[in-house]
Amino acid sequence: MNRPASAALPASLLLVVAVALVVSGIGPYDRVTWWLEVLPVLIAAPLLIATYRRFPLTPLAYWLVAIHALVLVLGGHYTYARVPLGFWMQDAFDFSRNHYDRIGHLMQGFGPAIIVRELLLRTSPLVPGKWLFTLVLFSVLGVSATYEFTEWWAALAGGEAAGAFLGTQGDPWDTQWDMFLAGCGAIASQLLLSRLHDRQLAALDPAVACKLEARP
Repeated sequence: MNRPASAALPASLLLVVAVALVVSGIGPYDRVTWWLEVLPVLIAAPLLIATYRRFPLTPLAYWLVAIHALVLVLGGHYTYARVPLGFWMQDAFDFSRNHYDRIGHLMQGFGPAIIVRELLLRTSPLVPGKWLFTLVLFSVLGVSATYEFTEWWAALAGGEAAGAFLGTQGDPWDTQWDMFLAGCGAIASQLLLSRLHDRQLAALDPAVACKLEARP
């Protein structure tokens, strides 16, 4: 049986994200783009709330979901091509364009990789190792490719109204960069956070604890 930690952390993170979402929805640059950008947050938050008691996640997973949500709502308010942080990066590093969207797609791999890793360790026979690492990476790349399809379809359906959601900024390789960075994020999070994630999983789920203890 899973042992959910205190609800204080997920509740606090939910409150922060909810406030940020409301603020970002006040006078966004483009209302259609705002809806498209924050839609993952509007889907994920109710899902996490509904499943908290029977399938709580690790604190690490909740932190990463919240950080990713904040990246999305900030991008939704300004559109990714107009986020001030991206302009600061452009000036500081002499970039040719606003690269805030690169941060968004790096996070599209960094956070979801831990979520996928958690789901696979808790619902499949997989144990930490090369197969788990590879399946997590491929899963994230699949999600990233699906998101690129969604951007494409939205742009086709909405025309100029959804152009800011597509956000290529004239870069012919933007789609490839987005998927590449999601893959880099998935690799980085697994390399940097796997040990911490394993410890939190062992404390949360006895079945995973037994699995981790039994691995060679």
